[in-house]
Amino acid sequence: MRANYKMQRLFLGDGLSAGKVVEAGARHSHYLLNVLRMGDGAEVLVFNGRDGEWRAVVEPRSKKAAALRLTEQTRPQPPHPDLVYCFAPLKQGRLDYLVQKAVEMGAGLLQPVVTQHTQVAKAGTDRLKANAVEAAEQCGILAVPEVAETVKLERLLAGWDRERRLIFCDEDASTNNPLPALQAISEKKLGLLIGPEGGFSDDERRQLRALPFVTAIPLGPRILRADTAAVAALALVQATVGDW
Repeated sequence: MRANYKMQRLFLGDGLSAGKVVEAGARHSHYLLNVLRMGDGAEVLVFNGRDGEWRAVVEPRSKKAAALRLTEQTRPQPPHPDLVYCFAPLKQGRLDYLVQKAVEMGAGLLQPVVTQHTQVAKAGTDRLKANAVEAAEQCGILAVPEVAETVKLERLLAGWDRERRLIFCDEDASTNNPLPALQAISEKKLGLLIGPEGGFSDDERRQLRALPFVTAIPLGPRILRADTAAVAALALVQATVGDW
């Protein structure tokens, strides 16, 4: 069932069920009453990443507070996406874009990874979560990705599930065509690793290529910015071996 893009959508942390009344909280109340100027009886859609999507009626309590009364479920909760999306943190504006696009394109877990050439030592998880929620609200997504703490590449690889194929974008690949390598993948569990603005180091590429659960792919003949490469790689993976 496709999302209803004509109605406003809000992410709530509360459990959702028919007839339940949820206090909107200061931020959502301000948005509903003062930004959208919704009055008593106006309707919105709400979701929490667990209980599907629900139609809710706005019930103002005062000029600054509102409640939401849930009336009916409009979409059931889909399975959580299984794609593990690993990326080197970028500067803030470009990182926001990268996370938003990852959510839109079906990432199930956002995993920041520090590599030798990473310019940002740590990604702020609160901001990553906020961007993931905002992207889900805007794009009709119900399964909001989890956000993991930043880890170094060595630790990521040491703890990696060997049954999950890890695809990494290798700017030093000998071919420009990623399709043969992707089409050879038989595993259903996938991870995607995007490097930093400076790319992976020679040592990191050798380390990755030596691992039996890793597949290296090129991204064509042109040099791409890290955030552009992230979107291009996601599109390739989802279209060939993902859920598209």
